[in-house]
Amino acid sequence: MIKAIIFDMDGLMIDSERVTFEGYQYILGKMNLTMDEEFYKTLLGKPLKGIYQRFYDVYGNDFPIESVIKDVHQYMAERFENEGVPVKKGLLPLLKYLKEQQYKTIVATSSNRDRVDTILESADIVQYFDDSICGDEVTKGKPDPEVFLKSCQKLGVNVDEAIVLEDSEAGIQASASAGIKVICIPDMKQPEKEFADKTYKIFEDLDQVKEYLETL
Repeated sequence: MIKAIIFDMDGLMIDSERVTFEGYQYILGKMNLTMDEEFYKTLLGKPLKGIYQRFYDVYGNDFPIESVIKDVHQYMAERFENEGVPVKKGLLPLLKYLKEQQYKTIVATSSNRDRVDTILESADIVQYFDDSICGDEVTKGKPDPEVFLKSCQKLGVNVDEAIVLEDSEAGIQASASAGIKVICIPDMKQPEKEFADKTYKIFEDLDQVKEYLETL
């Protein structure tokens, strides 16, 4: 019996991948550099070390990746503040349904606590979650299963009583390693077969997640 739903944040609840890509284009443009969408997609779902290496491979080992990521996060924060936080299709109906049906809910993300709290408050969805666990609260990020195992511990459920909602390959791998069913809702990148085979289901949007849960 499923008692808990574990939510990733960026690309799953928040339509942030496109804004992130535009942020990289803007910051790199000021450095007289360019980034195309195909390169950006190779970053999605990678742990931080893997992201750093992709930049070093393409832009050189002296590329100031840490300051660039900081500037991109600032760009995103300003966009969200000025334009509002863009949520994914079906998010609010799904969250309201889970609340009504008394599912336990948690946000499990690689982002740091300050950013997570700001985004959830700005999107006005804090009230739908029982808890959250962030990147600065785990020793190993996705694809390590730690964040999802700790999510189950925080909610007081077994791994077979939870479902993870993810958009990234790293999230799929982390869920599979934790022994938790994962439903993938792809964002800008479809999972490669190796990862698609590890999913429980793949849906187009969060409306389909709600429709599925209603059949349980």
